[in-house]
Amino acid sequence: MLAKNVSASRKVFIICNAVLILLITLACLIPIVNLLARSFSSSQAIIENRVTLWPVGFNLDAYEYVMDSSEFWTAALVTVKRVLIGVPINMLLTILAAYPLSKSDGVFRARKYYSFYFVFLMVFNGGLIPTYIVVSQLGLIDSIWSLILPVAVPIFNVILIMNFFRGLPEELEESAMLDGASQWTIMWRIFLPLSKPSIATVSLFSLIMHWNAWFDGLIYSNFTTNYPLQSYLQTLVVDVQASLISGDLDSIAAAMNVNDINLKAAQIFISIIPLFAIYPFMQKYFTEGLTVGSVKG
Repeated sequence: MLAKNVSASRKVFIICNAVLILLITLACLIPIVNLLARSFSSSQAIIENRVTLWPVGFNLDAYEYVMDSSEFWTAALVTVKRVLIGVPINMLLTILAAYPLSKSDGVFRARKYYSFYFVFLMVFNGGLIPTYIVVSQLGLIDSIWSLILPVAVPIFNVILIMNFFRGLPEELEESAMLDGASQWTIMWRIFLPLSKPSIATVSLFSLIMHWNAWFDGLIYSNFTTNYPLQSYLQTLVVDVQASLISGDLDSIAAAMNVNDINLKAAQIFISIIPLFAIYPFMQKYFTEGLTVGSVKG
């Protein structure tokens, strides 16, 4: 309901804004609903292009084909380990890099050189082959660390946290230093509690990065048992074709019930279910204004 004292032009703006947001929401939601319908539809219905926003020939064959394998659960375990180890390492190194970079040149004289170094690396990197050689020479091939250490310091996240730290009132740090607090104390006991929105956001970015990564699993793992979940899911389409060529009747029967389209749709939803489950718990931290009233008078 619009207030009675709202002007006519304001009402028109609010209505147009609501319609625009609704259209954008539908544009984002309809493809997802279509994918979900395809993942639950029969292979024949998909081939005949009869699936829109509701499953046709409802079945769970695509999900059964994906999940009815010990390799699926092994890959899922690898991804869980990667997230549980990789996200804390990302956040620790990101905070340790962002805090000194958030200081002024008078406090940290070499700040501009390190800032240039990080920005340069965000734009330019050594490339795939040199990175692979480094990982191989360190003996990290086929280990969980090959999936974690090459992306241990996400530079974009460092810049986000650095800018948030720089936005905090300088009076907080000055007051703490007058009370005898060290830089470590200021960072852990003042800056981090006030940075929950940015920490939560960057943590979610890091989690999504590790959860969705698939290419590094393919190049740094020689055995499928070391694949993370996304790398394993990427190989399933090839496995469908291999099952049809092989003489395994059970594999052929399972592969005949799916095709590339509903198999990929099932992969997408299997991969995003954990993110859907985690996001509502982190959304409450996506707020601002935590520093209001925190400056001493």
